[in-house]
Amino acid sequence: MAGGSLRPVRGKRRKVCANMMKSGRRQRASGNMGSKMDEARMKNFAVNRQAAHYYHFLEKFEAGLELRGTEVKSIREGKVNLKDGYAVVKGGQVWLVNCHISTYSSGSYLNHDPLRERRLLLHQQEINKLTSRTQEKGLTLVPTRLYLKGNKIKCEIALAKGKKVYDRRETEMRRTIKREAEKAIQDYRRRSG
Repeated sequence: MAGGSLRPVRGKRRKVCANMMKSGRRQRASGNMGSKMDEARMKNFAVNRQAAHYYHFLEKFEAGLELRGTEVKSIREGKVNLKDGYAVVKGGQVWLVNCHISTYSSGSYLNHDPLRERRLLLHQQEINKLTSRTQEKGLTLVPTRLYLKGNKIKCEIALAKGKKVYDRRETEMRRTIKREAEKAIQDYRRRSG
């Protein structure tokens, strides 16, 4: 008699769970929900805008970073500078050099050196590819951004070739022409409308 009264009622719970499952399927099937959430999760901590000005990017790679605790906390505060940074392949590993991560304000004697070399975590196949490509004349590895993906800090590095002075002038000229054309279109629309 006591066993009969302790049995849970399953009928209503199943309906609620089934409704929840159906709504979850609808969200996943639409595809919009997942991409927006992925974009929200990827937060940029530092972007190297100047790199695009000085280099042509041939190929981009996503790499993990080997960091210390105070470095992670500094990066989350946004105290990172990629401007002078570059990557080097040494001894079968890729290292991030001259990337300045400021010391953590609440850190004690455990604080890190701001300019220490940090190991980038890549697959062996990618490392082999970068080793052969960086030995070519004029190619280098440049960090383009530091961002949060899921719960991990990632570094996007680009295999890049340096721009010549005339290339930079050409890109600036293209930008100004595009800007002037857009402005002329806006002025025309204002006058006619």
